[in-house]
Amino acid sequence: MSVEALTGTDESFDPFFAQTRPHPGQKEATNNIAIFLGQSKLVHRSNGTEASLRQDRYSIRTASQWIGPVLEDLLLANKQVVTELYSVTDNPVIDGAKARILHGGNSQAKAIISAMEKSWIASETRRQCIELINPATSRGLPPNLGVNEPSVSFIWKGTDIFVSALQSELGFLANLIGSHVQTAEMGNQALLSLALISGRFTLDAIAVLSQLAAAHLLALCQAFDLQVMQIRFLEDFEEEFIDLICKAFSMTLKQSTELHTLSEALWQRFRKQLNDTTGLDSDKRFEHIAYSLQPAILLRLTPCAESVVALELWTQQCAAPAYKRYQVNRSNYLQRPDARPFLGRASSRIYSFVREKLSIPFVNENNIRTPVVEKEEFLLNEASYSKDEESPATIGSYISTIYQSIRNVALYSVTIGCLQEIVTMHELSPPLGTTSMSPTETAKVPYT
Repeated sequence: MSVEALTGTDESFDPFFAQTRPHPGQKEATNNIAIFLGQSKLVHRSNGTEASLRQDRYSIRTASQWIGPVLEDLLLANKQVVTELYSVTDNPVIDGAKARILHGGNSQAKAIISAMEKSWIASETRRQCIELINPATSRGLPPNLGVNEPSVSFIWKGTDIFVSALQSELGFLANLIGSHVQTAEMGNQALLSLALISGRFTLDAIAVLSQLAAAHLLALCQAFDLQVMQIRFLEDFEEEFIDLICKAFSMTLKQSTELHTLSEALWQRFRKQLNDTTGLDSDKRFEHIAYSLQPAILLRLTPCAESVVALELWTQQCAAPAYKRYQVNRSNYLQRPDARPFLGRASSRIYSFVREKLSIPFVNENNIRTPVVEKEEFLLNEASYSKDEESPATIGSYISTIYQSIRNVALYSVTIGCLQEIVTMHELSPPLGTTSMSPTETAKVPYT
């Protein structure tokens, strides 16, 4: 989902990477992610011809290299716990068949500590989340994932701080328990497993990680809608933009045959500038974009007074309709947001779960309670708050709703459905490089 939200490339998940580094977990993660991205329209399909840097940031580019070892660790941890549940962990133990009483160390639960400490791994969730919120790394997403103008919308800033705090807490909880063993029982028990303490810390870590995952999932769904809203705007405005170019410069170009080439080049620059100016409010943003295109136009114009007049007139004619079209498109999308036609298999399922099953909307200033100043008093707006509601709509309440769906396994069921779809696809057509670890083996692990 993060690859799609950040419009990353699917090249990072080419099966050849897993073939050249054939760890079972990495191979499975690579195959699964590649399938999930297969139908996505947000993913960049690289053909190797770009002049700019083609690599994504590490948080998404190396996802399979991070997830793979975690899968292997979790499978081993599950095996250890299941074995322990069906074991005798007492001292002494009685061998009824041979009428023996044996004194040993079966009460030592090191296997449980090993399993628990494998479960404390919290991959790259925080890094991916803050890259979504930061416009310097989000590839065209607005600051703080705001739908409204960036100078007045900061509703995701608290989430940025929240996930960083959770990551710090996870770092503390991830300290190994086994290194704190103390001697007990007057030296008789010189080595204790501390499995109960390890289990308690693991439960705490899972709760914190679930909160982090909930915040990240809310941000991902927000990013999906923002990306699709911009795509809709570009689809609506492209024809008008090219028409403005043709009308303005058909008589002043050095070579009339360059009109089509100029139009295509300027449209690509317009798209890039749109991604680079997300920190500006819409009115200033499109004015800035129009002026930034002037040098590329001047190079192709006949050096005369008419060209200067045409250029200035076009700049005004481009900025105003772009701003108006953007405003209309944003208003229309807010009324009926739906990113599913652009998402891959798994992302579409989870997005639908969040938007429909959990009734969490595309967040903007009109459907969330935020602080306002009225009559010199600090109050909360009532835009989306009914007196009959038990709790108002806030970013925190939406995160809590997703968190509860993780803890009560409702979201888990949706995730397993995504993985089981891959199982079916593998059974019908086994992919190249299939390993002894069966596809999505984690989907078959009992939930505890």
